[in-house]
Amino acid sequence: MSTGFIHLLEPGEPWLDSKGEMIQAHGGGVLLHGGRYYWFGENRDVSRKEAKVLGVSCYSSTDLTHWQDEGVVLPTVYDNQDHDLYFTQVVERPKVIYNHRSGEFVMIMHIDSPDYKYARVGFAFSQAPDGPYQYVGSIRPNGAESRDMTVFQDDDGKSYLIYSSEGNATMHVAELSDDYRSLTGVYCRIFEGQYREAPAVFKYESKYYMITSGCTGWKSNEAQWAVADSMLGPWRTLGNPCVGPDAEKTFYTQSTFVLALEERPGSFVFMADRWKPDNLRDSRYIWLPFKFTEDGQIEIRWETYE
Repeated sequence: MSTGFIHLLEPGEPWLDSKGEMIQAHGGGVLLHGGRYYWFGENRDVSRKEAKVLGVSCYSSTDLTHWQDEGVVLPTVYDNQDHDLYFTQVVERPKVIYNHRSGEFVMIMHIDSPDYKYARVGFAFSQAPDGPYQYVGSIRPNGAESRDMTVFQDDDGKSYLIYSSEGNATMHVAELSDDYRSLTGVYCRIFEGQYREAPAVFKYESKYYMITSGCTGWKSNEAQWAVADSMLGPWRTLGNPCVGPDAEKTFYTQSTFVLALEERPGSFVFMADRWKPDNLRDSRYIWLPFKFTEDGQIEIRWETYE
């Protein structure tokens, strides 16, 4: 299956940047701005054994295939052990959205301690998509735990934080403030008691969709997709969107983002990580195309781009 304008490697093959280096953008997301794509993610190419990440990396592209390394745009900190970005802390799933009101690019990410008890969401901002980003701080959104998360920006600029909470048993959807640096206090609880994580949200024909995974650590499990008429719900689960061999394991991946292809309305890319817990720097990226079927379903298959 081809999108008609991007040509990717066989899913799971090593993905190299324009310098021939392994791309380090795990748990990532993509921002389209000014005709250029920016891919942000965890840089796991750590030089210290005890370090979790080097920080958040950014890569840019015009075709979603050839990526230029823009560097570590939010680095970890080595001289202040009380800092959220101290090198032994957890920095995961960074996402960037553009605020048309302020002209700022806002990065939102999961911030945690090594034992995952800190459970917060962090904020950073920049005047340019490729950084550098200035860290603002972290919060527990609406006083609740926040672990695996993503953000979603609606057509009207209203943006939302979606995160696993309550010991990962329940997911929350919370409104971001107009500056995207805090919350309004409006939120809803969804998938109560279902233990879902790794949310990826997208919109199609005025409806909102979310793909999540179960909570099985580094081990793969069955994905689930859900639909709602509003980001604040109610949300209705629809089952496993994956079809074919290894669908029950999401092709041995975990969701991280759904990229809407603006040049191809109604076409999307399911972005996922194939984690290698013993060698996280070599965790692979699985990007799979999908569209809605005539009966309003999605079917994510193991497809190779032409």
